[in-house]
Amino acid sequence: MRNPVSLLKPGRAITGISATLLPFREDGAVDWPGFCDHVARTAAAGLVPAVNMDTGYVNLLDDATRRAVLAHTRETLASGEFVAGAFVADRPGDPWDPGAYRRQIEWIHDYGGTPVIFQSFGLTGQPPGAIVAAYAELGRECPRFIAFELGQMFAPFGRIYDLDTYAGLLEIPQCMGAKHSSLSRRLEWQRLQLRDERRPEFKLFTGNDLAIDMVMYGSDYLLGLSTFAPDLFARRDALWAAGDPGFYELNDLLQYLGFFAFRPPVPAYKHSAAQFLTLRGWLQSDAPHPAAERRPASDLAVLKDIGERLGVVEG
Repeated sequence: MRNPVSLLKPGRAITGISATLLPFREDGAVDWPGFCDHVARTAAAGLVPAVNMDTGYVNLLDDATRRAVLAHTRETLASGEFVAGAFVADRPGDPWDPGAYRRQIEWIHDYGGTPVIFQSFGLTGQPPGAIVAAYAELGRECPRFIAFELGQMFAPFGRIYDLDTYAGLLEIPQCMGAKHSSLSRRLEWQRLQLRDERRPEFKLFTGNDLAIDMVMYGSDYLLGLSTFAPDLFARRDALWAAGDPGFYELNDLLQYLGFFAFRPPVPAYKHSAAQFLTLRGWLQSDAPHPAAERRPASDLAVLKDIGERLGVVEG
């Protein structure tokens, strides 16, 4: 791998996709007005909303709720762009099920979204060549999709592919990009170098909420952290494109928020997001999904301090 400094791309326009939190009320019901407002403000900031992702508790939702998320998103955005997770729930040892994926993709297409192909036990349990063939199979009926590598700290069905498998994804024309969530700079730098050599237009969407400065090296992003502050991420991205050194100070504060919110147990970051958005006055309740992991109430003081430093929470 080349020296990572050689990968730096100053002044580059960044494509930002924000995994949108699905908020809940204290009674365990979805806060649909809060969700729609957050989808709208994400798009207004200039980021692409991503729904039915991990940040949206996709693995804890039933089919009816996933479809309701798509319907509310389309209604909120009118003709605006969004992406959505194509999630297939299975169990260890289950076979690859392309039919189940096609149904999820069809739902997303029905509402005008771009699918993000979530991993599953059936997909990642195959040998590398079969994994690439599986994505290619989906591409024959899906003209544009985003692949997704997910570390097991996020989900037990996740798998970070070897570089040969990643190279196979680059050869699939319908695969316009891939989200990479290993939380490893080295693995992401390797992918960036391979992308730059073989298919420069391919989008590598960092999912590293612990290294959000990967955008400096040519990554774009599909992050859960950006749902805390889509307005500030958009401002940070504009500073980078303009060559403004203010990028670094804002990025540092956002990364401080990321380190705190994404500490173990990592999945509880979604509760952190609800807490922060409530402090911002954007949600009425900081309740997570009833089956999700929670953060302690003592986190609120730290989140409030970070929000004050960022200028989005009043002291």
